[in-house]
Amino acid sequence: MGKGKPTPEKFYQEVNFHFLVSFKPDDSESIDTRFQSVAGLDSTLETESIKEGGENHFEHVIPIRRKYGPLVLKRGILGPNASDITTWLKAAFDDEKVRPIGTVDIILLNPEHKALMQWTINNVWPRSWKVGELNAERGEVLIETLELNYNKLIFKVN
Repeated sequence: MGKGKPTPEKFYQEVNFHFLVSFKPDDSESIDTRFQSVAGLDSTLETESIKEGGENHFEHVIPIRRKYGPLVLKRGILGPNASDITTWLKAAFDDEKVRPIGTVDIILLNPEHKALMQWTINNVWPRSWKVGELNAERGEVLIETLELNYNKLIFKVN
């Protein structure tokens, strides 16, 4: 086996519930925000079929570009002015001033709170901002859902 690679006896699958999301606007320091769930760390290669003249048995399929996301984040709703992310969303949806955030990091943590893996997305802007159902019969936390568009996904093992 290669150096530094675990042997099959030492494989350990990581849990997915201990993570953080860090927004890094270009003009300020990181905004660390806790979320209940993260989905949409997707990278897909779009393809194009090319038909070769005289060859009718198959087509060549080649990759042409990558397609990403959208990233979906869920969290318990915070009070007004309690979050810089809420201020950023209000500017985008209320004032129609969409300002992309340069970098957002999603970091999987181990039990000692050290980074195991990291996904970095770039040029992030909000597509959708939803608030969950208001229901007087249930005593649940009100959940807000953010759907973010991005144009690059980088995976890093720490």
